[in-house]
Amino acid sequence: MLFKRRFLRFYLFTEVKHISKDGFRVNEEIKTREIRLVGEAGEQMGIMSPRDAMQIALERGLDLVEVAPAAKPPVCKIMDVGRYKYEQSKREKEARKKQHVISVKEVKLRPNIEDNDFHTKVRNAIRFLEEGDKVKVTIMFRGREMSHPELGRELLDRVAEIIKDLGNIERGAKLEGKNMSMIVSPKQN
Repeated sequence: MLFKRRFLRFYLFTEVKHISKDGFRVNEEIKTREIRLVGEAGEQMGIMSPRDAMQIALERGLDLVEVAPAAKPPVCKIMDVGRYKYEQSKREKEARKKQHVISVKEVKLRPNIEDNDFHTKVRNAIRFLEEGDKVKVTIMFRGREMSHPELGRELLDRVAEIIKDLGNIERGAKLEGKNMSMIVSPKQN
């Protein structure tokens, strides 16, 4: 019972802030006593109540948007919300376009692989490195092959020697269960 009273007291006296799904408050969602108003051209218009600021925004045919809720008093700007959201989505799309996601491609080998197959796999690893992806070279052991891990280490050393001009060894040969693997990252230009 005591817990319920404390919870109700806490719930009644804390300010519940509703923020729109876009992360900022607009027009009637602004519930503070006073705000600092900034015009659409960036000019300071002073500290006033949200009701007065809403009236100014309505006269200009624009919206009142809270841009800095943590400031004392919160900063609100008069702007067109639809245009602001559109420009923000364009900026985010442009930023996503410029970033390159590095993925890890895997090349699997066996300890007793033939030379032609080995060179084909190495060519694939070189192609992955040239595309800017990391390469995980894995040697898979089966049965009695596990008693000779040095064969897998020699194979990984051969791969590392061939691709040393294109990539840096990020993680050396490591035996994990029945697999021995090495990770190579592309060299930065």
